[in-house]
Amino acid sequence: MDTLAGVRVVVVGMSRSGVAAASLAVAMGAEVIGVDLRASLPAVPGVRLELGPHRRETLLGADLIVVSPGVPASQPDLVAAAAYGVPVVGELVFAASFIDAPLIAITGTNGKSTTTSFVGQLLAACGHRPFVGGNLGDALSLMPVDHADADFVVAEVSSYQLELDAGVCAPLMAPDLPGLRPRAAAILNLTPDHLARHGTMERYAEAKAKLFRRLSGVGIVPAHGGPGGALIQAALRDHIGPMRYIGGHGVRVEGARAFVDVPEASFELDLSELAVPGAHNLENAAVAAALAASAGVPVAALQAAIPKLVALDHRMQIVARARDVLWINDSKATNVDAARVGIAGIDRMAFVLLGGQAKGPGFGALGPSLARHVAVVFGEAGPQIAVELRAVGVETIRVTTLEDAVSVAASAVRPGQAVLLSPACASFDAFTDFEHRGRVFTALARAAAGEVT
Repeated sequence: MDTLAGVRVVVVGMSRSGVAAASLAVAMGAEVIGVDLRASLPAVPGVRLELGPHRRETLLGADLIVVSPGVPASQPDLVAAAAYGVPVVGELVFAASFIDAPLIAITGTNGKSTTTSFVGQLLAACGHRPFVGGNLGDALSLMPVDHADADFVVAEVSSYQLELDAGVCAPLMAPDLPGLRPRAAAILNLTPDHLARHGTMERYAEAKAKLFRRLSGVGIVPAHGGPGGALIQAALRDHIGPMRYIGGHGVRVEGARAFVDVPEASFELDLSELAVPGAHNLENAAVAAALAASAGVPVAALQAAIPKLVALDHRMQIVARARDVLWINDSKATNVDAARVGIAGIDRMAFVLLGGQAKGPGFGALGPSLARHVAVVFGEAGPQIAVELRAVGVETIRVTTLEDAVSVAASAVRPGQAVLLSPACASFDAFTDFEHRGRVFTALARAAAGEVT
């Protein structure tokens, strides 16, 4: 493959997505330079690494700059390169430009990983060979070379990945990159998060709305009201323009039944046999079914696949069950709204473990969701959470570590109840990431489950 023969590509940020983008550029015949502020990194075949402080002349000498999601568009060297006329795109846009298979894309503050996984599972259950990745799992840049046999691409998309979707690339390079062209897409919701990067909720909404810029089919947006939905609608109207279809009314859930009405499909779906806990996962499954149906999957096949859907690790994942006590790992709930949704989805009284590294105030918003539960707070944010919850009338049990929280819950929980880790915080006070925290909880839960009385 020599699509980029003679093109000098500079990849900024050589973590997971950057390495994948650099490898794709090599496979396409480009001359590739990878730059990263870190002083030491493993070699990447075919890539010349420049480590440490960026050399601006390297970026100015590029024909194309591909940026990893962790690097903000406001980075001064990127701004200078763009002003100089160098095309600057995100890794997602770069990868999507080399994908011919139909693309289904999902974004949102919460629920996007689960919905992406559900779409992939529904397609696979119906005989397709989907590649599932993006912000979830494998970087999208791995697909064109390593998964070229996939007949669908299902991508979780973050606002960071969409930030540099600049539309049509500058004409300095050949070929132009067509960018992200979803056949179907969904923006699930929008709640405060990542504001240190985006600055305002309006700019956060604008980043999410870029997912619809070159949408060719069904676009699903929040059906509910509230400022998040209104901001998305405003961003789509003001920054994207008329679409073939934008409709929150296209998918709704009443009880355990989903009602889907989109241009390619109109049907009802029974979700009563969905095994993944949480009322919000009924909505995730309904949106996933709508996206799969819009891609041509028969409704009967979707209905048959619903009971087979499984949760992703660390997302309302039942990790232990003993004497009618459920232990549920929702470590991915790293903000207050995600925890609120998880807690509200529990249909039994639970000991809810909250704590970690706070992203800000606002834990009092969990008060109504915790009304029939017991809150056990731990970690760096434990004192703050306790103060904010007590201010809204929620008593807490305060401990130091996650291990202590599990021990307290194990000694108090009774049959018919649950222990739910839904921390509402980042994990970096004690763990490398939310997955590490979830694995520790899972091990503790499975050990404690045998001690439940």
